[in-house]
Amino acid sequence: MATEHSVNILLVEDDDGHALLVEKNLRRAGLVNGFLRLKDGQEALDYFFKGEGSRSDMQQVVVLLDVNMPKVTGIEVLRQIKQDATTTSIPVIMLTTTDDPREIERCYEYGCNVYITKPVEYDDFIEAVRRLGFFLQVVKLPMNSQNQKGAA
Repeated sequence: MATEHSVNILLVEDDDGHALLVEKNLRRAGLVNGFLRLKDGQEALDYFFKGEGSRSDMQQVVVLLDVNMPKVTGIEVLRQIKQDATTTSIPVIMLTTTDDPREIERCYEYGCNVYITKPVEYDDFIEAVRRLGFFLQVVKLPMNSQNQKGAA
């Protein structure tokens, strides 16, 4: 029972154990047709801003972003994604082991969609991803000038 357009998941997580658990839970929920893991914030920035990810990939993606990572923090990755016109509409779920209210507030100020504390409660996590995936399928954002469809 495959959907026509499954949500593509981009996981930015430096901890192998957490990454494996997240991927296992997503596959168990049947959500994933495309899954890519990046191991730190710099890899994420390269993916989004140095041409490693294609623009069409970014039209249907949800980012799961760890807060505490080497090289570049998840908060800085979030800030840059939400400040750039080409990536600002990408939904971002922040994953972290801390429930520091100041950190949570800063993530929401920068534009994260959901903030989840690890270890992740499976049902809450899957529901958050499902809601964002549904949002992506319902709200079709206009593509830039590369859109091949004629104007209405």
